Amino acid sequence: VQLVESGGGLVQPGGSLRLSCTGSGYDFKAHWMYWVRQAPGKELESVSCISSGHTPYYAESVKGRSTISRDNGKNTMYLQMNGLKPEDSGVYYCVRDPRTYVGTWPLSATPSWGTWGQGTQVTVS
Repeated sequence: VQLVESGGGLVQPGGSLRLSCTGSGYDFKAHWMYWVRQAPGKELESVSCISSGHTPYYAESVKGRSTISRDNGKNTMYLQMNGLKPEDSGVYYCVRDPRTYVGTWPLSATPSWGTWGQGTQVTVS
C-alpha cells in the first residue's frame, strides 16, 4: 500500500492550491480517505475526509474554503483549497482508513493509525 501526495507549495494569502493523493496497492474505492495537516509546533489536525460513497466532511477551520473529491478511476483524492490563510500552512498528509466502507469523522488522527503518505508542504506567506 502506498500513498503519494503532491500539489503543495508556496502561495500568497488569498491564493489557491489543489492537493492530490494517489493510492496504489489496494482497492482505493473501498476506503474512506482523509487529509490531515500538521503546522509547526502544533498537533495533527484532520481537515477533511471523503467517504467511500463520496460524502465530504470538513473541519470548521477549512469549511467553505475547501473542496474534497475523489476519482476512483484514477485512484486519486483531491483537496482544492481557496482563500488560503497563513494558518493553513503546514505539512498535509493523505491518510487511508484501514477499514473498508466505514470511517470516522471527526477523526483524531495519530501516526500509528491507518496508512500515511509522505506529506506535502503548504506555505502561505
